Amino acid sequence: MALQALQSSGVAFRRILSHFPEELSLAFAYGSGVYRQVGPSADQKNAMLDFVFTVDDPVAWHSKNLKKNWNHYSFLKVLGPKIITTVQNDYGAGVYYNPFIMCDGRLIKYGVISTNILIDDLLNWNNLYIAGRLQKPVKIIAMNENIALRSALDKNLRSAVTTAFLMLPESFSEEDLFIEIAGLSYSGDFRMVVGEDKTKVLNIVKPNIAHFRELYGNILQENPQVVYKIQQGRLERQINHIMDPPGKNRDVEETLLQVAHDPDCGEVVRLGLSAIVRPSSMKQSTKGIFTAGMKKSVVYSSLKLHKMWKGWLRKTS
Repeated sequence: MALQALQSSGVAFRRILSHFPEELSLAFAYGSGVYRQVGPSADQKNAMLDFVFTVDDPVAWHSKNLKKNWNHYSFLKVLGPKIITTVQNDYGAGVYYNPFIMCDGRLIKYGVISTNILIDDLLNWNNLYIAGRLQKPVKIIAMNENIALRSALDKNLRSAVTTAFLMLPESFSEEDLFIEIAGLSYSGDFRMVVGEDKTKVLNIVKPNIAHFRELYGNILQENPQVVYKIQQGRLERQINHIMDPPGKNRDVEETLLQVAHDPDCGEVVRLGLSAIVRPSSMKQSTKGIFTAGMKKSVVYSSLKLHKMWKGWLRKTS
């Protein structure tokens, strides 16, 4: 997507944001409605826009949002903001989604997550749900001066790079790296078996190499484990250069060298990621029945299955 288009969409996103309570530590838009994808999502000119709102005080935020946007919520609204916040924080991946909302002439879906829960996930990868979204290009619409949050966002990106390195050979392309990074949060996600197009990761990365490069370029240039050849779009390992001074980190270096050359390393990492992602993705999807309501959940699931079916037909035609 051209910079001019992104700037234009930014104005539209801020108009949408004006319909919600202002107390946000972070607000971003993501997905096929923001960044172009290939495959089944490529032709969706009016695709549902996906947002995440991060709030310091979910009870207070939901209380205000219920007054402004009562019709956005499922039957849980009658139980009040405290119960909504309990459902948000204690079940699934710590995020509460309201899908299929008409706002400023666009169909949107928005998720609400506590700032503290997001920071914890960014640092510790408890479920990689929203942290995984933030490992891919997103459109930041609003962000306050929360130093802890900003630091955690950066740490999440650096952790994604380090983890992807463990699944790659000694020399690899930018595209190889970005595909591994984009796929981290899909490892073990049951929606990749039922509902999501199997080529989803590739469809996200291929048309957005420039945006991934913008997100990770500085981190890769500063990383002592690789030589980043920007013009060629390639990276080469130089793990043996991380000792400073010579011999100081011998044990660390030897361990990294062994890991990098271990043919089973990538599989072990993927199994570990699956153990994080699978349970949270299942619980979050189940929670959606209650937060979105049965009717919206059925419609949303049907659209996902339709997209998967379109992807399958493209591959077989």
